[in-house]
Amino acid sequence: MNLQFHEFYQSFSNKYVCYLEVYYSSGGLVAYADSQSETAAPAAELNQNEWKKKRVVVLGTGWAGTSFLKDLDVSSYDVQVVSPRNYFAFTPLLPSVTCGTVEARSIVEPVRNIIKKRNGEIQFFEAECVKIDAAKNKVFCKSHFENNVIGAEDFSLEYDYLVVAIGAQVNTFNTPGVMENCHFLKELEDAQKLRRSVIDCFEKASIPGLTEEERRTNLHFVVVGGGPTGVEFAAELHDFIQEDLVNVYPMVKDLVKITLIQSGDHILNMFDERISTFAEKKFQRDCIEVQTGCRVLNVSDKEITMKVKSKGEITSIPHGLVVWSTGISTRPVVKDFMEQIGQANRRVLATNEWLRVKECENVYALGDCATIDQRKIMEDIASIFKAADKDNSGTLTVQEFQDVVDDILVRYPQLELYLKNKHLRDVKDLMKDPEGKDIEEVDIEGFKLALAQVDSQAKSLPATAQVAAQQGAYLSRCFNRREHCKDNPEGPRRFVGSGRHAFVPFRYKHLGQFAPLGGEQAAAELPGDWVSIGRSTQWLWYSVYASKQVSWRTRVLLVSDWTRRFVFGRDSSRI
Repeated sequence: MNLQFHEFYQSFSNKYVCYLEVYYSSGGLVAYADSQSETAAPAAELNQNEWKKKRVVVLGTGWAGTSFLKDLDVSSYDVQVVSPRNYFAFTPLLPSVTCGTVEARSIVEPVRNIIKKRNGEIQFFEAECVKIDAAKNKVFCKSHFENNVIGAEDFSLEYDYLVVAIGAQVNTFNTPGVMENCHFLKELEDAQKLRRSVIDCFEKASIPGLTEEERRTNLHFVVVGGGPTGVEFAAELHDFIQEDLVNVYPMVKDLVKITLIQSGDHILNMFDERISTFAEKKFQRDCIEVQTGCRVLNVSDKEITMKVKSKGEITSIPHGLVVWSTGISTRPVVKDFMEQIGQANRRVLATNEWLRVKECENVYALGDCATIDQRKIMEDIASIFKAADKDNSGTLTVQEFQDVVDDILVRYPQLELYLKNKHLRDVKDLMKDPEGKDIEEVDIEGFKLALAQVDSQAKSLPATAQVAAQQGAYLSRCFNRREHCKDNPEGPRRFVGSGRHAFVPFRYKHLGQFAPLGGEQAAAELPGDWVSIGRSTQWLWYSVYASKQVSWRTRVLLVSDWTRRFVFGRDSSRI
């Protein structure tokens, strides 16, 4: 009885102190009262109105969504997360999972471990968002469980702010037979399925009674797409076969073939030319056939048909397994949302430089599902000229231009790229005549001429984990400083309108990219136009990827997997 009274007293005391704090913070006078009914009711009403948190719904737990959640101050928001997967996967290591170099559980971290917060709570729902209703600020979701679940599977959530970070899906380019007969490498489940299928090909080729041609067909692995994912999988598969499987299946070791099909003229064409050339020569030494300039027309369960662009010929080759890795496309739920907000004619959801979806004040989009539509400097050229022309003389001096150039460089990052590509050391070099002589003053037409080519440097960001992670971290900082920046804006000057932007626009910082090429060799393109190729680069790859893990648990598991592979080799069991 005494214990129950003590718990009641504690509960009463906590609520009463909370009401006093609310009254005091709102500037009202606080009078001590013995009666809870006289003070609690109005205080509770004030607490609900003054301290109601904004509802933030996050769709997706990939690189963008996870980076956003990790740094978000949830004490200011009521956060709900919706994703069909209750884990975060370190996707750059998916090719390693396909061959058993790394185990699947070594690159995943449960979402509920990531979202643990000391100063607030984040709710997570394992479900898929099937529709976004921008007009009603609501998302509709559906759960997918293998076993029957008691209760409704559909539910909806209302939001004040929506963060769309659901990634993208594989782009098949409407090629017949791709969805039915190809493997993909976009999700963790794809890597696990692919690992089993590789072993199946070797087991089928070992069955007695098959002809040599049938064995060769079963052991012909075709990779479509010469980007980083396709190249890394081909390299991993080659190492898996040469280092492990030939010892387990000695009767078929001379029948294995790997073919890489690329529509462009070179593989890894987004890398430096030196890396692309090195990769092609290494694959040639490893007997990986690289067919460039080929476009796939059809994929059946037994052969793949393609057109050789240089000759115009159509050829077919038999296969045992095809991996399709040719790019990404927009998910249906995002396409439906784009139609609602007037972006139906676009291929990708467009945001502004602050990652806010165009035509939506309270919706943000990150990662592969969106692209930043960088505002062109020529669209605001008249407003920029007017803002710089302080004396309204109709001309700009070099000094007047330099007074606003810092804001221009922040607001329009393509200007900095233009200066770099033209090898101009300073923006004042733009204020020169064709002979290279300084111009003291320039009118609006001369100003337009000086900046006419700047917008040609505006480029879309690549759909990589690095970009998505930086966007998530950036947006969380904006959310954390939202109230502060309302009165103390940190962004550049508004050339269209007055005042300053609340936040600095998102600016991607490229930290480099890797391309593992097998045989304990890798290539890296690092900041400063520095290229590194060889075994030392592979060890750099190991250290960087281990350090980028989201927890010490996965970091330890990953290093132990690499160590196990060096000592015992890869596991060829079909599990």
